Parts: sequence; C-alpha cells; structure tokens
Amino acid sequence: MRINIASVMVDDEEKALRFYTDVLGFQEKTNVPAGEHRWITVVSPADPDGVELLLEPAGHPAAKPFREALVADGIPYTSFAVDDVQAEYERLRGLGVTFTQEPTEMGPVTTAVLDDTCGNLIQIAKLAA
Repeated sequence: MRINIASVMVDDEEKALRFYTDVLGFQEKTNVPAGEHRWITVVSPADPDGVELLLEPAGHPAAKPFREALVADGIPYTSFAVDDVQAEYERLRGLGVTFTQEPTEMGPVTTAVLDDTCGNLIQIAKLAA
C-alpha cells in the first residue's frame, strides 16, 4: 500500500491552481471536469509520478468551520518537505507570500508556516540530517 493522492481543501480552485503552481512551484498533473467543479491535482516537479495533491473544493458544510478553526489556532492543514526552509521562506516572501510563522528550529526539524491564500495554513519543513 502507498499514498497516491492527498488533498487540501480550497475555496477557489483556479486561484489555488495558480498559487500552488506559479508560486509554490508544483506542476499541474490533472485538470478535468468533475460535476460543477474540476479534479485538479498538482505534483512536485522533482517527482512527477509521486504523490499527487488534490485541490479539493471546500464546499462541504463541515469544511468551513474545520478550516477556520485550524487557521484560528495556527495549525497547518498539511506540510511540505523542502531542502532549505530559510531559502524557501525568503524565495516565497519575495513572491509576496504571507507567513504566520518564520523559520523556527524545533529540535530536529525546522519549520515555517504560510498562508496559501485559499483558506489554509501550510507548513514547510526540513528534518535535520
């Protein structure tokens, strides 16, 4: 068994697609009609056949209070691995990304938390070698 698709709920599919590709640097893998929405996935350019991230429309009534509670408590919806948290933080800040947590060492891991502009906080992290 392996992880094939993970999802992040977004309030605007097109805005999310632009942010996750143009800003974060993922590649669009799938973008097909799925009822009133689309099935949009992105992947890491370093692993185009790896785990896909589904940009899931957040239309379910439970989604809004769940996501608002996570943001209010400063809890990231998910986490992405990076090679250098400080360098990625600086690159993304240069692109106008807002961070709710600057790079912080926490034992064997360094993390930072950003606002994905689509209703979520996202953590970037690097585990010390």
